[in-house]
Formats: sequence, structure tokens, C-alpha cells
Amino acid sequence: MSLKTLFVRKTLDELKREAEEPEHKLKRVLGPVELTALGIGAIVGAGIFAVTGTAAAGSAHHIGAGPALVISFIITAIACGFSALAYSEFASMIPIAGSAYTYSYATMGELVAWIIGWDLILEYAVGNVAVAVSWAGYFKEFLRGFGIDIPIYLVVDYRTALREGIIESAPQIFGIPIVFNLPAVAIVAFLTVILVIGIKESTIFNNLMVAIKIGILLLFIAIGAFYVKPENWTPFAPNGWKGIMTGAALVFFAYIGFDAITTAAEETKNPKRDLPIGIIGSLVITTLLYIAVTLVLTGIVPFSMLATAEPLATALNAIKLNWVAGVVSFGAIVATTAVLLVFQLGQPRIFFSMARDGLLPKYFASVHPKFKTPHVTTIWTGVFVGFFSAFVDINEAVELTNIGTLFAFVLVNIGIIILRYKEPERPRPFKTPLVPLIPILGILSNLYLMISLPWVTWVRFGIWLIIGLSIYTLYGFRKSVLRGRG
Repeated sequence: MSLKTLFVRKTLDELKREAEEPEHKLKRVLGPVELTALGIGAIVGAGIFAVTGTAAAGSAHHIGAGPALVISFIITAIACGFSALAYSEFASMIPIAGSAYTYSYATMGELVAWIIGWDLILEYAVGNVAVAVSWAGYFKEFLRGFGIDIPIYLVVDYRTALREGIIESAPQIFGIPIVFNLPAVAIVAFLTVILVIGIKESTIFNNLMVAIKIGILLLFIAIGAFYVKPENWTPFAPNGWKGIMTGAALVFFAYIGFDAITTAAEETKNPKRDLPIGIIGSLVITTLLYIAVTLVLTGIVPFSMLATAEPLATALNAIKLNWVAGVVSFGAIVATTAVLLVFQLGQPRIFFSMARDGLLPKYFASVHPKFKTPHVTTIWTGVFVGFFSAFVDINEAVELTNIGTLFAFVLVNIGIIILRYKEPERPRPFKTPLVPLIPILGILSNLYLMISLPWVTWVRFGIWLIIGLSIYTLYGFRKSVLRGRG
């Protein structure tokens, strides 16, 4: 195993040719509206409905930004914008389902591509376990509002059940206590079925959810604006620049998801034009929404009151708008469902691309003969997420998801610089401006946010990469389609 063989690259022409092979060909049905909605579906989730409160008010672990959280959102949007421009250039040049995995294969070689493909599992599959558990919590509280209580042993993970003594009260089968998160399993199963049936059906469902959650946020803005008291914006930045940057690090994770659009590249009708529109459009729309929501939220009540799990509902309840608070809580369920759908759509397509390249078994590169979806990887992703969301307390999943995403962003920005140097004459339907300045700013901003994560997250990330490298050494290196041709 020489260093040269580890970094063998796929040409852009090879990548495009393989995507058009009949046995691997997906159905091209998506346009700019559907792609933008996919981005909004992935981005607008629990972040805006939950993180904004503690980011503004602070907590035992960090200082708050206060009303200046609106500046934090703008700073974070700019930092994400650097990477969004890089993704847009790659997506228009390489309209392949593998996203950052494929871009790395074309610029930095197979070993780096494998690392980023393995890393993206953290962003999608592992992250979706946390999203599914979060959805179950929102759903449980929503039903409680109607007087319906799900038994606690059916909405809890095993570790929590042991710690809080729930095991003793749970029913048993053959002496085994029945303790698992039923709503989390149910929503994952439901979305998996939709995703197998077809990409068009999946995007129609996503469009509906995006319309609902944008409508609910606009309702919050429109009604809440009449209750804004400018004195609540004073002091504007109670903890100065440090508070603003702490807020920026926290709310960065409310933007994760625009990169998921690129995993639908092979199902896009005109990827050269529509993918950049979807990526940049979804980022701009969500930024404007976040700014408006934050201004209204911190203007309704003093920011110190917002350190709750449901800050929007807290603010509305404080001004006696309980019915609007109920609608906003429903919006959190819809928002989380959309995030779950888009990320469950993205992960199988990355597996699909890796299997098509021989780095995973060919079985995973199967396309359903009728629905033209990567049904095998979709089902297995559903099984993985459903199983772990049923039994695991995975509080660390969010931090692992974040470091996985930031690492992907760093490599995509590096890839833009490399490809501009190696293939400067290749047609670029969308060009990142001011290269290498913009990619360098993207690299630095993402590295800064990675460094701000706890050291234990780095340890877990390192262990995860070691496991991935072991699989590559034992299987992927030997079975690689590209190396087999050589």
C-alpha cells in the first residue's frame, strides 16, 4: 500500500459517466423550488425553536448574547456563506449524490474521500438519532396538551429508565422490561417508507412541512411585533463581543443542513443552475427569518426570561397569547420532522455513492426498479436510526454531528483551492468569488468553531475516524472500483 495509491483521484468525467449508468441511475425530477425547500427543511429545525433562548439568555455553561444575538446570527450566516459558495461551485461542476465525499474524491483522492464519507455518517445518521429523540419529546408534550399521556416507559431510553427507576414499573415480556422510545421509532419508520417510495413524493411532503413551519414563524413575527418593547433591547450586548461570539458558536448549529441539498444532485433536472440556487437561496431565506424572529423574541420579554427549552412559547405565554404558543409548539414538531426527512434522504445517497465506487459492498448501490430510489441504503439507514433512537441516550450526538459537519466544510473549501490549481480551465457553471480568499475564510471560520468544541468531542471523533480507517483498510482499499481498473 503506497501513498500514491491511497490518494488516487477520480476524474470529474468518470464521476459523471458512472452516474448515468442505467443500473445506478436515479430519477431527475427536482427543480430550484424543491431544492430550496429541502434546504429550508434541513436548516429550520429545533435550533430556532430552542437554541435561541439559551444563546440569548446564557446558561450555567456559557454567557448569553442578549438582544445582540441578532448579530450572532448574521456573523454565523456569513461564516456558513463561505462554505455555501464552495458547495455551490462543486455541486454545479459535479452533480453527483455523494456531496462532500464525491468532491474530496475528485480533488484529494480516495483516502480523504473515504474519511469524509465516514465522517458524514456523524452529520446525518448519528445526528438523526438525536433529532428523532427530540421529535419524540416535542410530540409527547403536544399530545399532553390534548390530555393524552404516553406511558413514560414508551418515550424514554434505557439508560434514563435505569437512572430514574422507570424499569421497575414497566411491563415485561419473558422477564424483559419493555422500555423504548416508541414515537421516535414510529416517525423514522414512517419517513423511511416515504423516502423509499420516491424522491418526488418525499419532496412534496417536505414542501408541505416547510410551508407550515415558515407560516408559523411568520405568524410569530407578525403577532409578536405588536408586543415589542424597545426597552427590552437594552442593554443590547450585555456581555460585549465575547457574548456575541459565544452566541455565534451556538447558533451555527441552527444553520446545519444546506449541504444536504447536494446529496440530491443526481435527482435534479438542471443541477448546474438549480443546485447553487437551492444552496444559497435556502441560506438567505433562513437567515432573514432568524433575524426577524430574534428581534421580535428579544423585544417581547427581557432576554433573561428566555433560558427555556421553548423560548418562543415562553415569550408568547408571558404576554398571554397562549393559543399562539400552542401553534408555535406544533411548529416545532413540523420543523423537526422536516429536518429528519431531509437528513434521512441525504445519508443513503452518500452510502449509495460509496458503494458504487466499491468502498462499500455493491449491495448498497442498488436502485429500486420501480421507484428509482436507493432503497437498500434508505432502509438500512432507517433501521440504524430507528434502533438507536429507541434505546440510546445520545446527548453527545449533537456535538459529534457538529464536528462532523465542520470537518466536511473545511475539506470542501480546501478542495475548491486544489481544483482551481489543478484544473483551472474546467468549465464552472457557478464560480466561488475571490478564490482563494473566500475558501480560506471558510476554512478558518470552521476550524475556529471546531476548536471551540469540548475536548471529549475530539476524542470521540478520533475514535470514530480510527474505526472508519480500519474498515477502509480491510475492505474499501481492496475492493475499490477505481483501483481495480488500474
